Amino acid sequence: MTENQQTFQQAMNQGHSAAWDQQWEQAASHYQRALEEFPKHPMALTSMGLALFELQQYDRALEYYQLAAQVTPNDPVPFEKIARIFERTGRLSEAIKSSLQAAELHLKTHGVEKAIENWQQVIKLNPGNQTARTRLAMVFERMGRKAEAVSEYLALASLLQHSGLRDKAMQVVEHTLNLAPESIDARSAKSLLLNNQPLPKPLRPRGGTGPVSMASVKQLSSSRSDEEGKQPQLDPVAEARSTALVTLAALLFEKAEEESQMQEAEKRGLGSLNGGRKLSAADHTRMLLHLSQAIESQTHGDNAQAISELEHAVEIGLKDPAATFDLGLLYMESDTRKALRFLQTAVRRPEYALASSLLIGQAYRKLGSSKEAASAYLQALSYADASTMPAKQGEELRQLYEPMIEFQTRETDAAKLEALCANVSNHLLRPDWREHIKNVRQQMPEAEAGALVPVAEVILETGGGQVVDALAQVRQLTNNGMFRTAMDEAFRALADAPTYLPLHVQIAKILLREGETRLAVEKFMLVSRLYSLRGENGQAIQLMKNVVRAVPMDIPIRSYFIDLLTEQGEQEEAITQYMELANVYYQQAELDMARKHYASALRLSQQMQGVRGLTVQILFKLADIDQQRLDWRQAMRIFEQICTLEPQDVEARAKLVNLKMMLGNEPAALTEVDQFVEMLQSAGKHTEAIAFLEAVTSEHPASMELSLRHADALAQHGQTEKAIELLDGLADQLLTRGNRGGAISVLQKIVRLNPPNAAAYRKAIQQLESQS
Repeated sequence: MTENQQTFQQAMNQGHSAAWDQQWEQAASHYQRALEEFPKHPMALTSMGLALFELQQYDRALEYYQLAAQVTPNDPVPFEKIARIFERTGRLSEAIKSSLQAAELHLKTHGVEKAIENWQQVIKLNPGNQTARTRLAMVFERMGRKAEAVSEYLALASLLQHSGLRDKAMQVVEHTLNLAPESIDARSAKSLLLNNQPLPKPLRPRGGTGPVSMASVKQLSSSRSDEEGKQPQLDPVAEARSTALVTLAALLFEKAEEESQMQEAEKRGLGSLNGGRKLSAADHTRMLLHLSQAIESQTHGDNAQAISELEHAVEIGLKDPAATFDLGLLYMESDTRKALRFLQTAVRRPEYALASSLLIGQAYRKLGSSKEAASAYLQALSYADASTMPAKQGEELRQLYEPMIEFQTRETDAAKLEALCANVSNHLLRPDWREHIKNVRQQMPEAEAGALVPVAEVILETGGGQVVDALAQVRQLTNNGMFRTAMDEAFRALADAPTYLPLHVQIAKILLREGETRLAVEKFMLVSRLYSLRGENGQAIQLMKNVVRAVPMDIPIRSYFIDLLTEQGEQEEAITQYMELANVYYQQAELDMARKHYASALRLSQQMQGVRGLTVQILFKLADIDQQRLDWRQAMRIFEQICTLEPQDVEARAKLVNLKMMLGNEPAALTEVDQFVEMLQSAGKHTEAIAFLEAVTSEHPASMELSLRHADALAQHGQTEKAIELLDGLADQLLTRGNRGGAISVLQKIVRLNPPNAAAYRKAIQQLESQS
């Protein structure tokens, strides 16, 4: 066992011990230590989730269970726990979804009883959930639990009738009577349907009132930032100056090393003193002396002496970006062109890029080079903006500034260029620049998920920070529920910046909060169109997302949004919008409308290249709806399409076989099985072939032909014991049904596999033959 494994196991044992004693805080601490060794260990993740759940830190517990579900997507337990958390936090639709996922996963691993528990939990939360009712009815029927199957089928019939699907309801009742002709309830249901009387609605089972009434409250997040220290805030230039001086001062504490140890010293920081070039002991001493004098002079305000001393240190061999930046900063007062030379080198270093760009902008302004100054200030703004974002997003954001900077170089109006420089300077040369940039970003319209928008959009458009501050005040008033005051403040701000679209967006949001949905939607639509005309299609699309969230059932608006997406080449997002609309109808059990919009999504996907996976996903949705509507023939045709697109999709093929069996066409189902197994085996996918046969056999255990094919595949690939066990069970079933001839045939097949107890099977054959 490695050291990491030992540490992990020790932490896990301590965590389990603490959990046993109900010391959940201690347990969480130990589990956290275990996760530091193996961050994606499933047991550690679920144990941590349990500890946090017991501490009522539901949001954090949810994070760990969701990660566990990602790590082990076939394990139903995390999905069950996720469902329980959603129940505790009142997110019932998500709880239902997670319970349904858990049920299906249990079913795949033959945990039928656990699957049933999850479906039953779903109907406790929503007695009208047709998916859970259908699955329960079919599973109970397959298990021979007639009474329960009848109950669920009749509940399903009631739901179908109340949804206006009387014919489907009658079809379900007829099936129920075929299953249980003696059922008084089924007969009564048929009579009610024939007389156009309503079937009794299914009641909520006991045990569902707790989650529904949200007995538990959400645990407030305890993760607070502790980065507020008492350090004074500095503007970017002062901050970089401080960084440079600290770096240079640290070099003074490096001890001189012999030349043979210089390589190692470079790794620890000393190499920056000379850039790797060997120095004599005397030079090294002189360099440190000049460096110490430079720092001393600068901290006492003697910049001229500081420049002299620092340049001497550089001449001797000091090579550090801190020195380069510091010289550029110091020269700003006396020699602007020299300052530019140093700063244009320092700007290449991330830690000095922002401050160097600001100083370069100042230098060009002094020299009267407005275009160069404006470019430098925009470059500074790009660094500042990016610094408030995660590293990867920050780099992408900076790239968005490039065309803006290039466009600015074509500006010929000196007054506009000077205004830009002053504006950016005012936004950045302030102690609270980070918070200010974040505040500016908050005032911008919400960007599309994953999309990045530079804050320059605000800064260049507003002409200053006044409108930004006004917008912040409007937002605050809105959040405080002071809608009329917020609206008045917004209109006052518009007097100064009538084309500032974020203000118009905020007005729309105020209208939405006031319940003026139609007016808000009209405003959102107007601003979206203006963004589109300006070529800012990302913003236009994001605003339309707000609109469709506000009026999800407004077909013309969603159609306009889909047209906009299509025009901009955003076909996948257009398909997503169709699917979201379909899902709204699906959640409301309006299956016909849901199917209509999934069909629209399908038509669009079929016009695109490279979205076969998305097309298959839509087809699965359509087939699911058709199955729920008991339109098994249409569902079968859709699964045939899926199998054409994805010939080796095991799930689709299994469902296709299942539907053919349910429709009574066993020969066609067997042909499908034989062709698919042959395809998989010819591709060397023997394990998948066996899994497929196991899946279809478990769905139809009464099918002798399916069981024989499953057994043949097992035997062919060395799993003789499993094949014999399967055949033995099949022989018992055949005997139970009185099919002696079939049982003898199966037993003879077992004998040919030469099991250790072949004699016993031969004896059983003889006994059966004598009885015949």
